[in-house]
Amino acid sequence: MLDSSVPTFSVTTPLYYVNDVPHLGSAYTTVVADTLARFKRLQGYEVLMITGTDEHGQKIQRTAEAQGLDPQTHCDHIVVKFKELWRSLNIRYDRFSRTTNPHHLAIVKDFFQRVWDKGDIYLAQQQGWYCVACEEFKEKRDLLEDNHCPLHPNRKAEWRDEENYFFRLSRYQKPLEELYAQRPEFIQPSSRRNEVLNFVAQGLQDFSISRVNLDWGFPLPNDPNHTIYVWFDALLGYVTALLGEDEEPSLANALAKWWPINLHLIGKDILRFHAVYWPAMLLSAELPIPAQVFGHGFLTKDGHKMGKSLGNTVDPLDLINRYGEDAFRYYFLKEIEFGKDGDFNEQRFVNVLNADLANDLGNLLNRTLGMVKKYCQGQGPQVMATDLAPDNPLKALGSHLGEQVSSAYERLSFTDACEAIFTLVRAGNKYIDDMAPWKLFKQGSQKEVEDVLYSVLESIRLSAYLLSPIVPRLSTKIYQQLGFTWDFDQWRSPLEQAEEFNRHQSWGQLCANQNLPPAQPIFTKLELPAEE
Repeated sequence: MLDSSVPTFSVTTPLYYVNDVPHLGSAYTTVVADTLARFKRLQGYEVLMITGTDEHGQKIQRTAEAQGLDPQTHCDHIVVKFKELWRSLNIRYDRFSRTTNPHHLAIVKDFFQRVWDKGDIYLAQQQGWYCVACEEFKEKRDLLEDNHCPLHPNRKAEWRDEENYFFRLSRYQKPLEELYAQRPEFIQPSSRRNEVLNFVAQGLQDFSISRVNLDWGFPLPNDPNHTIYVWFDALLGYVTALLGEDEEPSLANALAKWWPINLHLIGKDILRFHAVYWPAMLLSAELPIPAQVFGHGFLTKDGHKMGKSLGNTVDPLDLINRYGEDAFRYYFLKEIEFGKDGDFNEQRFVNVLNADLANDLGNLLNRTLGMVKKYCQGQGPQVMATDLAPDNPLKALGSHLGEQVSSAYERLSFTDACEAIFTLVRAGNKYIDDMAPWKLFKQGSQKEVEDVLYSVLESIRLSAYLLSPIVPRLSTKIYQQLGFTWDFDQWRSPLEQAEEFNRHQSWGQLCANQNLPPAQPIFTKLELPAEE
């Protein structure tokens, strides 16, 4: 059981569809979730980060058949690819939920029975245009010319006329409107909230929760001729992930410790399912609603939509192998305002990382440590924060930086967090140039030299600490060069994390009072690959 005295925080990525290997968008959402989870752990929270895969549905079955594989073998192969990418990105997830897990079936059955007993499921005829890629029926008005799906323009929607079981979404029109009014923070950012309000205002239609003539998936408990439709199955993967390792799989056990989820992170293309269908299903089952759903934007490349047919996809694993995971994490969190659409341009990627991590931060550390070795015989400045003048510009900036950056993380404004941190880094470079400790040393002003070097080293340490949720390994390298043994990937108890958070984000950590190792580059300057 959780310690009731320790605050908790739970965050999920989408359960990614396994019709293909993970793409850039999947990596982006998961890095965001990992960064937020790391930040909350630093604050002393007991954190549960959930990621995983949605493995049922007609699209999966067809993809497997096209490769000559059975669906389970196909899913197992793709899941390995996801886990490989998460390791490469230094993602520290706590649970990996798979909808093919036998425990998941028990959760789906329990939930289905609750909604069935409520009278919210019925049998009817379904007619309409169905997009297999979306696993969703589409309104004729929403389709492109010749019935192509706007999200998958290379695929035609298929006409379906079949008997399905339906969920009475229309019954929850008013309860959902009341939910959105009472909890305006439930859907974020505001642009996504407005999309949902407009959609719901048009009137909610009941949606299908089953398919016939489909083998790949769970059979309906009350009618095995029908297979449970992907959304009524997949969304419950978040609940299955809450089960402890040795717990009996039941809805009651899954909900006992971590429910409701604090934050669902999703792409805007699946907003409706998480912000309309999901809360309605939970209301029907008389279960609490998650605290927030955050729908982020799409990624483009060089200003164009990415796609295999366009030949402009970006393989995240290739990007990481060439530039490193810290480079990947930093660029996508700093350069793309979370919640909005963002663009990847490799030249800008290289330029930003060289400017921020190699030049501003890396060179500042190296030149300062070089001066410590030269002017302080390699021993850290014998200075305390209380020794510094009240008007020391770096101390003035750093004293409130922790609060400022924490606020940005809480708002999921990673761009703002990075900008605030690098304001201090750039101020450190300017301070060294202005104070010219090499001149002070020649003048015999040792105390002033050490004040300057201490101020800069403490600025670097504080910056590294606050950047650690985004670039944990780079921050660890900085700490090691400052003489610390702190490893930002090492697990510590919530109490230890909270104590360190309060100590490390405040100005005045004596960061260099011992012999320091020789300066080494913390971030190698990047170069674009040579054109063939």
